[in-house]
Parts: sequence; structure tokens; C-alpha cells
Amino acid sequence: MMPIDEPRHDAKTVAALTAAKLYYLQDMTMDAIARELSTSRSSVSRLLASARESGLVDIRINSPFERVGRIEEQLRERFRVNAHIVPMSGIVNDVERLERVALTAGRLLSQFIESNMVVGVAWGSTISMVSRSLVQKEVHNTSFVQLNGAGNTQTSGLEYSSDILQRFGQAFGAEVEQFPVPAFFDNPDTRDAMWKERSTRRVLAFQSRMDIAVFGLGSPQSEVPSRVYVGGYLNRDDYRMLREDGAIGDVATVFFRADGTWRDIRLNGRSTGPGLDRLRRVPRRVCVVSGAAKLGSLRAAIAAGIITDVVLDETLARLLAEDG
Repeated sequence: MMPIDEPRHDAKTVAALTAAKLYYLQDMTMDAIARELSTSRSSVSRLLASARESGLVDIRINSPFERVGRIEEQLRERFRVNAHIVPMSGIVNDVERLERVALTAGRLLSQFIESNMVVGVAWGSTISMVSRSLVQKEVHNTSFVQLNGAGNTQTSGLEYSSDILQRFGQAFGAEVEQFPVPAFFDNPDTRDAMWKERSTRRVLAFQSRMDIAVFGLGSPQSEVPSRVYVGGYLNRDDYRMLREDGAIGDVATVFFRADGTWRDIRLNGRSTGPGLDRLRRVPRRVCVVSGAAKLGSLRAAIAAGIITDVVLDETLARLLAEDG
């Protein structure tokens, strides 16, 4: 709101300009201005109205939704993804940023999820928060299936992953299919043998029919730690192999490089998450991500072609749009 000063005006114009400066630039109340100008509050109100009508004051409203709308269009044209940007200031801390993105994602999923669907859900810090922000919606003949195992040498992971999955099931009145296997097998041959078991093939069959997949992105640089990197899932040798293989992030414990390649990353041979080629066949793939530290993994996931919809904060969206 900017008063426009002009050198010569009648007394009313001068009074209107003075009132506008005090009100819009010095944040004085109308009562305080009335005392300053030795007039009544109603007279100040009329002076301010006159200032607006005569053009002395030009009021502009900069809507964050118009701003993010332009960025959403840029990301859609450049990366062919539907971006759902959560407007927020740059001073928001990473935890609050994640909470607000998760809240938006929870509401958005109620629009995406319908009856007669199979929805894959990956566990993790981000999706755990999303599961607490879901909007209740009754659907029929819809199932939620766990995308990857959650156990490690310290815990079975069942309680953590089951809580996330159950919250999805309860929000939509749907069935859930757990995946009671470790996040990583010790040996690729063990995974291959387990994948032949009927109980495992049953879960994999659900995954093969997914209509929607919901996941976050793991990143070792994030200020809100990705659970796979801090939850005892990786040992020193695992980290060494990931560095040697150039891994930059993961989705459902399947790691990928900055260019989107993933097949020959050694740890993926032991992972229980779906291969990225399997994930790419899912019609709608919803990624929920926040924080500037996730830029590298988000850019890589887009390069891998595994995202159709992304829910993200404005700062991260702007960095992605400006990224060369």
C-alpha cells in the first residue's frame, strides 16, 4: 500500500494524503490519526476513502496462490508432473514445513482415492505424518498395500509400518495388506527365494494391481531425517556401497542416482521395495516432499520418471523451477 505524493493540492487532498501516510506507512490507528489531526474518527475514515478513490493510495494484493500457480504451470510444462505447491514464507522451519505439506497431501489424497482401487503406501517420516492428516472418506472394495518391508536387525518394524497403513485403512474404511518382510535382506538370493513363497506372492500381486502409489523421498541430507538413514537399516558397508554407486536418495528403500538410474546399485538387489520400472507402471504416483535439502533427490526421482503428482512446499518448488 503506497501513498503517492504530489507537490500541490488543496487542503482536503493534503489532509487525505497525510492521513494515508499515517495509516498505511506508520500503522497508526484511525483513533490515533484523529487525535494527530485534531479531527474525528469518522473524518479520518472519509479522508482514507478519498485517498483511495482519488488514486493517492494504490492498494495491491499479492496472492500467494497466483504466485504458486505460475510455478505449478512451469513445473508441469518442464517436467510433466502435476505440482501441488503449499504456499509459505521462507522463515518456516523444516518441521512445520513438513507438517503443512503433509496436511495438504492428506486432503489431496481424499480427492484421488476412490472405490475399487489398490493403493500402495511406503512407510517413512513423511508418509507417517501424511497418515495423521487424512480426511475421512468412505470407499468400497479399496485396499491399501504396504510397498516395502520395515524390519531390520533391531526391530521387526511391524508396529511402525502397521500404524501408518492402519491409519490409511481407517480413514477410508478400507482393507490393508501388510508386507511382513525386512526392509533389506542380507543376501539377494534370500530375497529371490522369499519372492517365490505364496504369502509373499500374494502381497506382490496386490502391488502389481496398484492404481495409486503414495511415497516420500529419502535423503541423507534432510534436516528432518529420513527413517531409512537413521533407523538402523543401513550399516557402514551399506553406506560405503551407496557412496561408491553414486546413490542420491531412495523411494520405498530403492535407491537411485542423480540421473535417475537405479538398476545396478548393489543395495537394490537386497531391497524389498518395488523396482522403479514397476513403480512407473502405476497410473498415479504421488510423491510428498518438503525442504530444500530434498532438491537433489526430487530432481533425480523426476528424472527416473516415477512421479506423476508431487506435493511440495513453495521454497522447494521455486528451487526446482529455477534449477538449471
